[in-house]
Amino acid sequence: MSSYSLKAGSLKASLALAAAALLSAGASAQDSDDQIDLSDTAFSGDYLSVGVGVVVNPSYLGSDDYVFTPLPIVQGSLGGVGISPRGGGLALDFVPDGDGKVGFDLGVVGRLRANRNSQIEDEVVASLGKLDKAIEVGPTAGVTINKVLHGYDSLSFSTDAAWDINGAHKGFVVSPSVTYFTPLSRGMVASLSLSTEYADAKFHDYYFAVSPEQSLATGGELPEFQPTGGGFTRAGATLLTGIDLDGDLTNGGFALVVVGGYSRVLGDAADTPFTSVRGSKDQFFGAFGVGYTF
Repeated sequence: MSSYSLKAGSLKASLALAAAALLSAGASAQDSDDQIDLSDTAFSGDYLSVGVGVVVNPSYLGSDDYVFTPLPIVQGSLGGVGISPRGGGLALDFVPDGDGKVGFDLGVVGRLRANRNSQIEDEVVASLGKLDKAIEVGPTAGVTINKVLHGYDSLSFSTDAAWDINGAHKGFVVSPSVTYFTPLSRGMVASLSLSTEYADAKFHDYYFAVSPEQSLATGGELPEFQPTGGGFTRAGATLLTGIDLDGDLTNGGFALVVVGGYSRVLGDAADTPFTSVRGSKDQFFGAFGVGYTF
């Protein structure tokens, strides 16, 4: 959803594309005295949610400059295959959802990582040029526990593992997350996600290292830095709220999505001069979008 992978760093990131998932979760919404027939909603068979919005986030992982980025939204279920958003990409789930207490996800994930490829606002960092875009592909798996505190909420655990196949950082990234979802009314739902990201040494060398030549090119503004190896790059939280415009999320149609979040860069991502000298360890982001389900 953004150049900052939040779900969104992607605080897968990109974090805010996951907001579209709230549109499908509307099938569980309820009023306190109104039981819903879940077999007769806009989400009980094949459906597709599409939308657009805008996100404000750091111009690169560790930056203290903020930029606006368009937010596309795609979410749905077609032929038993679930489609879920990721920051800069999508995940496909090949395990059909059931009506039981526990559900499982297993599929593939793909995303575009454009860290320090565009909208580099810091002039010193920009002087080193743009990095290549990474295309990350790999498996995704998860488990969801339904009816945790009441009949319509859920607690989900998921992990994406992806490798760069475009020759940019040439490494791999693992992104685990835990999400609690609950309806607030028949027309409003909320989701709180905690996530982190682990990357290997190749990833760290590509995004966080400052060579002697690069330090010299910046006139010493960026001191030399050699990452210590693989490790966690960030951890954060994201709050997402979905609001149906006709007050009934179960019938599809138009809905608004509002997202806010915070993440803290860690390890080499925090120690690199791109962050410690020119940026900030504290990363904030927000998004607003409108989608339509049919």
